[in-house]
Amino acid sequence: MDRALDFVGNHPFLFGILAVLAVLFFAIENKRSGRKISPNTLGMMVNSQNAQLIDIRAKKKFESGYIQGSRNIPFTDLKDRIEEIRAIEQPVIIICDMGVQAGAAIQMIGKDDVYRLEGGVGGWQGAGMPLVGVKDVKPKNKGKAKPSLHK
Repeated sequence: MDRALDFVGNHPFLFGILAVLAVLFFAIENKRSGRKISPNTLGMMVNSQNAQLIDIRAKKKFESGYIQGSRNIPFTDLKDRIEEIRAIEQPVIIICDMGVQAGAAIQMIGKDDVYRLEGGVGGWQGAGMPLVGVKDVKPKNKGKAKPSLHK
């Protein structure tokens, strides 16, 4: 640790360049992956600005549960439907599993008022928000006796 502090003290110019590069990296990365909005902000944008929700998860995942009002355009089909999304006049919110793939989708779309849901569907559920179309999970040991903890 002392050697690191000595290095920083002896080479402030190099350390300054490193700090500037780190700040630039995070600024560019944040811009490249799109502006994030929280689950609470999503609701406000839908109500006040009629924001359009586009879920880019695979159809099977979408059908297992989605945010009310969203439509499914799987990421694999996105290239074919870019112009359709660019033509939307309202703000667009891209939804994926964890918020990562939505950043790539925003880059492809290349429109100013496109956002990504922070944390994706996982962040939405983590905030206690419901999904529509969630199918009831059937018990795995249907028809079998439950294991007993007592002997």
